[in-house]
Amino acid sequence: QVKLVESGGGSVQVGGSLKLSCTASEYIFRWCGGMNWYRQAPGKEREAVSSISRDGAVTYADFVKGRFIISHDDAKNTLLLQMNSLKTEDTAVYYCVLKGCRRPWEIREFDHWGQGTQVTVSS
Repeated sequence: QVKLVESGGGSVQVGGSLKLSCTASEYIFRWCGGMNWYRQAPGKEREAVSSISRDGAVTYADFVKGRFIISHDDAKNTLLLQMNSLKTEDTAVYYCVLKGCRRPWEIREFDHWGQGTQVTVSS
């Protein structure tokens, strides 16, 4: 299993910024269909935040458009999420997810999930 190590979570006040990083244990991004950030707040379902495809196509959930920026650095095996103008409703555990990954020797596609990192936004 590919290991994803997240960092950059923490506490910030409303209107502040935070940058999340996710580093893979293997050079795998080029074998994955998409690189994603999900989040889950207490009492709520897990929801998609943003994604970037191998070819650079980017998607954002409506609730983060204009505030968050997703990017990746293949050389560093790292997925990034720059979060700006943070709101209290952004408080959640954020997960790095690589979807549709299949290296040449693998018989099927796999999704790889990080452990999650807590983001807390307070007034």
